[in-house]
Amino acid sequence: MSDNTQAARRADAPPILGIADWLADPVEAADFPETRLRFRNDRAAAEIGLDRLDDAQWVAHFGRFAPLDGNLRRPLALRYHGHQFRAYNPDIGDGRGFLFAQLHSDDGRLLDLGTKGSGTTPYSRNGDGRLTLKGAVREILATEMLEALGAYTSRTLSVIETGEALERGDEPSPTRSAVMVRLSHSHIRIGTFQRLLAHDDKAHMADLVNYCLTQFPGPPPPEDAPAREEPAVILMHQVTERMADLAASYMVSGFVHGVLNTDNMNITGESFDYGPWRWLPRWDPAFTAAYFDHQGLYAFGRQPEAMHWNCGQFAVALRLLAESAPLVAALERFGPLYMEAVARRWCWRLGIISRGSETDGALVSACEKAMRETGVQPDRFFFDHRGGRGATGELAEALDGYQAVPGACDHPYWDRDAPETMLIDEVEAIWSAIDASDDWQSLNDKITRLREMGDAHGAPPKPAGHR
Repeated sequence: MSDNTQAARRADAPPILGIADWLADPVEAADFPETRLRFRNDRAAAEIGLDRLDDAQWVAHFGRFAPLDGNLRRPLALRYHGHQFRAYNPDIGDGRGFLFAQLHSDDGRLLDLGTKGSGTTPYSRNGDGRLTLKGAVREILATEMLEALGAYTSRTLSVIETGEALERGDEPSPTRSAVMVRLSHSHIRIGTFQRLLAHDDKAHMADLVNYCLTQFPGPPPPEDAPAREEPAVILMHQVTERMADLAASYMVSGFVHGVLNTDNMNITGESFDYGPWRWLPRWDPAFTAAYFDHQGLYAFGRQPEAMHWNCGQFAVALRLLAESAPLVAALERFGPLYMEAVARRWCWRLGIISRGSETDGALVSACEKAMRETGVQPDRFFFDHRGGRGATGELAEALDGYQAVPGACDHPYWDRDAPETMLIDEVEAIWSAIDASDDWQSLNDKITRLREMGDAHGAPPKPAGHR
C-alpha cells in the first residue's frame, strides 16, 4: 500500500458497519469498459487526506472501486423508502449508487464517500445503474456554485468517464456515461427512518437515532422544550434546525433543487443529489426546475414549505419512539428558525452587518420587492448592492443604517463588470463544448471563477443545527 493511500484520515472502523446488517446490502461496482479521469476535486480531497493520490491510484479507487486501506471491504447500497412528490414509495433505495467509504475530515467530522452511476443494486428497479456524463458535469456545476454561495452542500469529489453509450428519454441518446463520487457528511435520509417505521422496527429505529446523535452531533433542544432529554426528540430538534437553514440557503442563493423528496433529504441538512436543478433568471416564486413538476410542488417559492413537510414526515417516523407533542413542538420551530436563517444568510451575501431580526426581515422584503419590480437577475442584484452600494429609492431607505462588513468589497471580484451566474444557457454551452469536441476548458474555467467568487464572499455561514 502506498504512502498516499495511508494518508487518508480514515475511521478506525467505519461507523456504518455497526448498523449495516439492517441498513444496507453489500454490492459490487460495475466493470466499466474504460475509466478516463475527467475531474478530481483536490481541494475537497485534502480534507480527508486523499489529495496526494496520483491519477492512477485515484482511478483505481474511484473508477474501479478498489477499497481504501482500512475501510469498507465492499460497497454498501443503503435501504430507504420515501415520499416522491408526496406519494409514498417503499420500492426505492440506492439504485445506482452506494456508500464506498467513510473518512474523518481534518476538523474531525465523519464524511461519506458515496457514488452515483456505479452500477446496479437490489434497488435498481429495472434501471441500468448508470449516470450520464452530462449529469455528472451538471452535478459539478451545482455543487461548486452552491459552495461558493455559502450553502451547505455535498461536494463533487470525482468524475470518471466510463465508455458506455446510454439510452435516455430526456436527452439526446445514445449519450456518454460516467461514475461520480460525492463527499457528504451523511447519506442517512429522512426516508431511512420512514422505512423503519413501515417495518415497525422500533429497536433499529432507536439504534439509528443513536448513530445519528453520535456521528452528527448538534446542539441540545431549547431549555423549555418538552421531553428534551429523549434521544428522538433531540434529533428532531436538530434536523428541524438544519432543514430550516438549508431551505434558507436555497432561497438566498436563488436555487431551485427540483426534487425535494424525503429520500433526497439527509438528516445532516446538506443539499445533495442534483437532478433537474436551476438558478433563477429572475425573482419568481413560481419558477420550477423539473419539467415533470406540473403542479409546481417544488417551485422556488415553495421550497421552505416542502422541507417543512418533509420534517413533518420525519416526526411521523419518530413517533415509533416518542410522543407526538414534543415532536410537534420541535417541528413548530421551523418557521422562526427559517426566518432567522434567511436574514443571517441574506446579510452575509450582501456583505453587511445584521441589525437584528426585525430590521433584517424588512430589508429582505425590500430586496425582494426591488427584484420583482425591476426584473433584475438575483445574482446581479446581490453583486450590484454588495456592502450596501448602489441602492436608490426604497431600497436605499431599507439599507440606511447598515454597515458593510470589513473588507466586503476588497476582493477584485467585486470590481468586475458582472457577477458569476449559473443560468441554463451557460450550463448547456459548457456541456455542448464537452459533447461536441471534448473541450473541457470552459468547465475548468468556470470552476476557477466560481471558487474565486466563493473567496470573494469570505467564510460561509456556519450550517445550523451542528455542534
